[in-house]
Amino acid sequence: MPDSTDDQAEELQPLPSDNLEQYMLRGRRQIRQLLEQLIEAHALVTTHLQPGSQAFLTALITLSDDEEWLFLDASPDTRIRQRTLQSEQLLCVTQLNKIRIQFKLQGMAETLIDKRPALAARVPEEVLRLQRREYFRLSVPLAHNLTCRLPDSGWGVGEEARVMDISAGGLCLNLPGGSTELVIGGIVASCKLKLPDTEVLTLDLEVRNISRQRSRSGVESLRVGCRYSALSKVAETQIQRYIFHTERELSARERGGL
Repeated sequence: MPDSTDDQAEELQPLPSDNLEQYMLRGRRQIRQLLEQLIEAHALVTTHLQPGSQAFLTALITLSDDEEWLFLDASPDTRIRQRTLQSEQLLCVTQLNKIRIQFKLQGMAETLIDKRPALAARVPEEVLRLQRREYFRLSVPLAHNLTCRLPDSGWGVGEEARVMDISAGGLCLNLPGGSTELVIGGIVASCKLKLPDTEVLTLDLEVRNISRQRSRSGVESLRVGCRYSALSKVAETQIQRYIFHTERELSARERGGL
């Protein structure tokens, strides 16, 4: 069983799959080949009993001879193991060669593999395979008033920019039209992003594109697309968690659930 204190261990938050249909794998051979690659790479898998719940780390062990069943390491915690067996499904998230992989497992059963406790589940019928550049981009609700404070040099003195949209790969900022010291490809270090209910995140941003906008009243502003540069695991997890919970909240409102 993987040790959650290991340097490689990283709790990955699931991404909402509503807008990622084009990145779903459904071919039997494709899915089984991908699972085999995860097994060979000893990839750590973050497993959620339900979105937003406490997660535990596991790893894929093997496929059955008929490739219909997938076996995973069981949690050493008896309580988690029992909750897992009682759960309708598990939401599994991992990475392989910096590509995010996400899938659901159903019909969990307890078994033994090499005399060790293990979990068995049917091989998933679909798997989300998503590269960073394809990550879901969230348009930030106005009510969140999400801002990113920029450093004293280059972008203006302590200037605060509104975050227009955000993804696990970057964000788009709205700046006053007078912010002229911008260079595409330039790195802006130590920007401060404040997400709801989190500590301030320090980000290094790489400018990827710049466009000028003019409002009906004639006020000019800049839309600046940025990519994260050397994003920490803590920051990535917080950003993914914000995107996931916000998208979930917006989807619930659209369905009349809130």
